[in-house]
Amino acid sequence: MQLLRAETGWDTRQLINLLILIMVFSGVFGFIYELLFYKIDTGRFIKRGSSYGPWIPIYVFGGAAYTLLVYPFKEHPLLVFVMCVVVSGVMEYVTGWVLYNVFHTRLWDYNTEIWNFGNINGYVCLRSVMFFGVSGVLLVYMVIPILIKVMSLFDPGVMTIVCRSLALAMIVDGLLYQVNNRQKEKSGKDG
Repeated sequence: MQLLRAETGWDTRQLINLLILIMVFSGVFGFIYELLFYKIDTGRFIKRGSSYGPWIPIYVFGGAAYTLLVYPFKEHPLLVFVMCVVVSGVMEYVTGWVLYNVFHTRLWDYNTEIWNFGNINGYVCLRSVMFFGVSGVLLVYMVIPILIKVMSLFDPGVMTIVCRSLALAMIVDGLLYQVNNRQKEKSGKDG
C-alpha cells in the first residue's frame, strides 16, 4: 500500500476504503465472469460462489492479493502479468486443496469444464490462471486508477460509510450463506 499512499497522498482510512472497493469490484467481476463462462460451458446461467450476493469470495481475496502483492511492481507490466498468474494459481490450488481435503467441499472442479488444459487435480488449470493474469493486469492498470479517480470525487467521510457498508454486506452475506448451508446439510442428515 506504500506505492498507493505515495501516488494518492491518502491516509490509511482512505487506502482501506480503496482496498474495499477493489475487493468488491473483483468479487463482482468474478461473479459476472463465472456467470458468462458457465453459460458458454453448460448452455445455461448458473449462479456460482458461496454467497447470496453478486460476488464470489475467492475473487474478492484475489483482488486484495493483486493489490497488496503485485501493484507495487506496476512499473514492470510483464512482471505484473507473471505475478498475477502465479498468485492466482497458488491461491486457487491451495484454496481448492484445503476446501476438499480439510472441509470435504469442492467449489470448483476443472476436470468437469471445457478448456481445462493444464489441469492440476481439478484445482487449477492453465486457462484459468492465464485469464486471471490478464484480469490482474487490467486491475492494476485500468481499474485501480479509475477507482482512485471516482473516490477523489467524493468526501472521504462519505466514502468511508459506503465502503464499510459494502464490506459489512459482504461479510454478513458470506456468514449467512455458510450458516444456512450448514443448517441445510444438518437437516438433510437428520431427515
